[in-house]
Amino acid sequence: MPTWMVVEDEQDLYDMILAMYDMLGIGGVAFATGIDAMDWIKDVERGKEDDLPELALVDIRLPDEEIDGVHVASRLRESKVLGNTAICLMTAFKFSPDDEAEIISESGADLLLYKPLPRFNELEKILRDLVKKRRKSQ
Repeated sequence: MPTWMVVEDEQDLYDMILAMYDMLGIGGVAFATGIDAMDWIKDVERGKEDDLPELALVDIRLPDEEIDGVHVASRLRESKVLGNTAICLMTAFKFSPDDEAEIISESGADLLLYKPLPRFNELEKILRDLVKKRRKSQ
């Protein structure tokens, strides 16, 4: 069973994403803070976790201002173990095209989606296509 990761502090969206994963037959690794996600990444790199995600859906704005979603995504991308994970950032805040490009570059993310997220079928297609694209680039 494939595994997808989510880092989201908004409880309703967190629950909805995990329910979507379950409906799709995908295992979920979930965190509500950047600190928890970063701790998990360290555990993976130490060999303490073996359920590696093929996709990470990461909210940009998280409760801990020191470790936001851009930092989490950047850390995933630089990891020798998790560096090939497809990364999709999410945000409810509208950015200019220049700011979007800077966020994508800084984070190493593959995509930035705006909230509210697309409907279930469209979101599934976007995320599965992102995983396929990332696999092909390896």
